[in-house]
Amino acid sequence: MLRTIQTFELFTILIVIGIAFIAVAKSLFPRRFNDFVYVLGNSKYLKIYAREQKFFDRFDALLFVNLILSLSIFGFIYLKLSNQVFAPTIDVIFKLTIGIGIFILIKVLLERLIGSLFEIDKLIDQYLFQKISYKNFIGLFLVPVNLILLFSITPSLIILYIIIFLLLVVNIMGLITTIKTHQSLIKRNLFYFILYLCTLEIAPYIILYKVFNS
Repeated sequence: MLRTIQTFELFTILIVIGIAFIAVAKSLFPRRFNDFVYVLGNSKYLKIYAREQKFFDRFDALLFVNLILSLSIFGFIYLKLSNQVFAPTIDVIFKLTIGIGIFILIKVLLERLIGSLFEIDKLIDQYLFQKISYKNFIGLFLVPVNLILLFSITPSLIILYIIIFLLLVVNIMGLITTIKTHQSLIKRNLFYFILYLCTLEIAPYIILYKVFNS
């Protein structure tokens, strides 16, 4: 189990780096950050800042760094418990971090490309903003979760599955928010939106799940 690992310096460094990027985001964008932390129960953030969306957004980029670091740590914990063979080495964590980062970035770029091909750029851009916002919120959520799993309790697969379920609930809440906000636009492009969801929202995660469990 993880309790047999002698040191947690590598995890501590990654968590501190993630928190540092969160602190920079809060320092540079204090008002936006305060609105962002309530995004789960309040659509105010999405309505206000979707209008200011840019292809490269510094606020989202800063939180994205914490997201991939937090996901990498959580992913390592899951692999450790389900596999029992991994050790917390720089090489393993580096590959996990790069893999997660590349997966998310390529997925976003493909989504923008498909949005252009289907001529639903406006819908996809707003959907991506919502989705990135909820994913960055998950990154914040995972910071205390990872700290508890590493330094407070002995994690088990059941606990991790409960956490994964909660993360899925957050993603589903984000999808429902988008559908409610853009009902008329989605109805006019229903076929393409369903095709988009099946191709780039469901299929990649099924493939990723099989890769992790192979």
